[in-house]
Amino acid sequence: MPNALVTGSGSGIGQAIAARLVQDGFRVWVSDLDPLRAEEVGRVLGMPHLALDVTNRKALEDAAAHVFASDGRLDVLVANAGVSTMNPFLELSEEEWDFNFTVNTKGTFLTLQTFARRMAQQPLMAGRELRGKLIATASMAARQAAPLLAHYSASKFAVLGLVQAAAKELAPLRLTVNAVNPGFVQTSMQEREVAWEARLRGMSAEAVLEDYVRQTPLGRLQRPEDVAAAIAFLAGPDADFITGEALEVNGGAWIF
Repeated sequence: MPNALVTGSGSGIGQAIAARLVQDGFRVWVSDLDPLRAEEVGRVLGMPHLALDVTNRKALEDAAAHVFASDGRLDVLVANAGVSTMNPFLELSEEEWDFNFTVNTKGTFLTLQTFARRMAQQPLMAGRELRGKLIATASMAARQAAPLLAHYSASKFAVLGLVQAAAKELAPLRLTVNAVNPGFVQTSMQEREVAWEARLRGMSAEAVLEDYVRQTPLGRLQRPEDVAAAIAFLAGPDADFITGEALEVNGGAWIF
């Protein structure tokens, strides 16, 4: 049974990713900053769980040591943990900027690097030419900067640069590195963002959601399971020769 770890999998997109990978036959380590959420999702899925702060190098190293001591290897790492806030550019504070970059960019860097160091030393996956796969959750905002999200967009643009650079360096070590770019996904994070945007734009939450759907050619809000399906593809053998790519999963809201 292949092994995977998904950060930020106590809710939302991360929880859907963990559930899909379990469905596909993975043993999945559920990890989240909130230990109660990690424990609950792990219990529901029948999988191990970890409390994990992705901005803390020591916490990541301890988690990696625990996973490798338990399972001996890690086939797929999904660096999914992320945050957002929303404000006009001229009103953004340094605290908001630092918060988004610390979690979204530094957290992704630390997560990928910490686990890649160990994954690069493990044997090849059975019957495969790779040792493992690393996948990051970025955002449609990493391709198309959005008003009120300058800091968030910048942090996710940085994730794509990180993924591309890491992919080039880790390919000789038989590791792939890819990203997915979700669009308007129905999660608790989106609920917070809709409330913020409604207040900042002087409109109702319903109107904000209608605008999201209007911007999406496939005509509906995205579900976490849509993102999880893309992650499952990248985690599977059909994507073994793909690296350094960002898979756009947004219903056509942004087309490269």
